[in-house]
Amino acid sequence: MTQFTRISLQQAAELLKQPAVCLADIRDSASFNAAHVEGAYHLTNDSLVQFTQQVARKTPVLVMCYHGNSSQGVANYLTSIGYEKVYSVDGGFEGWRHVYPFMATL
Repeated sequence: MTQFTRISLQQAAELLKQPAVCLADIRDSASFNAAHVEGAYHLTNDSLVQFTQQVARKTPVLVMCYHGNSSQGVANYLTSIGYEKVYSVDGGFEGWRHVYPFMATL
């Protein structure tokens, strides 16, 4: 059984430099609309079916929440439905915006 991997903010930034990597932001709509990492997919219960239709199971998926806790559950779920390379970003968006403010869309 495939499992997700927890990664640091720095590892996430390196992975995002590669082509065909998806960053799934699972925060609520108001938080996502206020600021998010450029190019992030807003993954919610309502967008899950569309996500699974658009993002191939072989595509590496980074899951980001507020602080890196809730993303672990979603990462685990994505691996359970067949995504092969899933990562939970430790520190979440709050950590990201402090380390990489120039990579966050406001």
